[in-house]
Amino acid sequence: MATMVNVLRACLFLVSVGLVLTSPVASRHRQEADDTGADTEAEYDPMHPQRFLFEPAPPNRSKRSPGKASMPKLRFEPPSAVEHHAQYWHNIAQDTLDRQLHKDRLNRKVAKNVIMFLGDGLSIPTLAATRVYLGDEATELSFERFPYVGLSKTYCANVQVADSACTATAYLAGVKANYGTIGLSAAAALGDCSAQNDTANHVHSIAKWAQDAGLSTGFVTTTEVTNASPAGMYAHTANRNWEHSGAIERDGHDPTVCQDIATQLIHGEVGRKMRVIMGGGRREFLPVHEADIEGIPGRRTDGTDLIKHWQHHHSRHRSAYVQNRVQLLETRTEQETDYLLGLFASKHLAYHLDADEQQQPTLSEMVSKALDVLERHGEGYFLFVEGGRIDHGHHYTQPIRAFDETVEFAKAIEMARSRTSPDNTLIVVTADHSHTMTMSGYSSRKNDILGVNNGQQADDELPYATISYANGPGYDRNVQRDARLDLSAVDMRDKSFAFPTTVPLGLETHGGDDVAVFADGPWAHLFSGTYEQHFLPHAMAYAACIGSGRTACSTES
Repeated sequence: MATMVNVLRACLFLVSVGLVLTSPVASRHRQEADDTGADTEAEYDPMHPQRFLFEPAPPNRSKRSPGKASMPKLRFEPPSAVEHHAQYWHNIAQDTLDRQLHKDRLNRKVAKNVIMFLGDGLSIPTLAATRVYLGDEATELSFERFPYVGLSKTYCANVQVADSACTATAYLAGVKANYGTIGLSAAAALGDCSAQNDTANHVHSIAKWAQDAGLSTGFVTTTEVTNASPAGMYAHTANRNWEHSGAIERDGHDPTVCQDIATQLIHGEVGRKMRVIMGGGRREFLPVHEADIEGIPGRRTDGTDLIKHWQHHHSRHRSAYVQNRVQLLETRTEQETDYLLGLFASKHLAYHLDADEQQQPTLSEMVSKALDVLERHGEGYFLFVEGGRIDHGHHYTQPIRAFDETVEFAKAIEMARSRTSPDNTLIVVTADHSHTMTMSGYSSRKNDILGVNNGQQADDELPYATISYANGPGYDRNVQRDARLDLSAVDMRDKSFAFPTTVPLGLETHGGDDVAVFADGPWAHLFSGTYEQHFLPHAMAYAACIGSGRTACSTES
């Protein structure tokens, strides 16, 4: 019996070998080896391609030979002749070494001021692609020159891939929270009104820690000021969508019991003390029967005009409410403004690429005005700045918008660093989560990041984009058709062009990767390494000597 089993196994083995040797793939590889007079496997490694990048495809190549499709022959040259010389690269490395060696001169002074910059959805691939968008792979964004860099782990307490609500609770309040909730511990479930009202579940942000220590506080965002990221500064809500009273009613709750986010900003303990509030979202503060200056009606069903409430609160102060760029720039923030509310759009601010330059201020202009107000108060300040529409560009798989928003974000950071001193002002730059965007292929240096790979075609003999997404709205336009869209026949630089995705979704999702953290100023070295995202406010509080935890002022040297 055992002999018969062994014979059968041997026969099956010989049959399988025969199938492999006579398969179309095997036959094609043997034919290619015969055509070239060389061992194909030694000459072509599909995981590390070389030949097809430099040589036109053989005329008798099989139409769907995996990985063999070629573009016209190219010369892949460095952008400048100096890069041919080894000494050029040695010099760069030595300059970097010199910069790194200076890191042992640790700044252990107390941070009088702290500025946190949050690029919503600013993944590490977005940083790399934005450099190319600016013109060269070697380009440095302003904050990439900061001396200390770390990695932050972004998951929620109950979800692998985070949203901007639970992450805001982490990087502002120092606690991991559940998906969709803000300013609450993980004991509060999404949409649980009673859990929201239980103060035992409330966690307070570094903005409150700063206010309790006598520091001034404020925030700037390119989204609605009630959106998830800025709401982490002042709100406690079981649902990030409860931005106005009508949203709470739609979910079957009483807005007089569960307070909406806009109400908490105007009437809440932390919100009322904010010296600077700038962004979009006028509709969240106005009643449904009232339209704003753009003619867009409010969303509040309680009949309340919260903008008037803010003006009443600060009627005894030197305060200003502004609605466009001209009004903002004309406001005497350096001398006469102690409280500033700027709502520059009914919804989110327009993408920088689409903005009316006369009506909408840039992120840098808003940050500059915020610093004017905060710097006049000698106790120091905590300022939160969000480049929020990086995230939105990715959700629509429109990378040109995401990259341009990243450039504006970097400009604001550069301006803030130039106006402050690393001797007493800590600046921390990070993201809340990543996205599913990837940058792939073997294009030549400085190839258009928003174009097609210029060195390789796909197996269907069509070009493919250097930028693509794992999921999102680009699927229908690029994949779900008789043949894949020929990208050479479309304007990929159209701001509304949806880049290719693998899985069809109405909007692209976030990614679960770690995100980068860049730091400069007092105690910036605390931000190196890999750590949980909720560590960030504890480290900032340590540097500024605020909060109830360990601080630089309470710890012996």
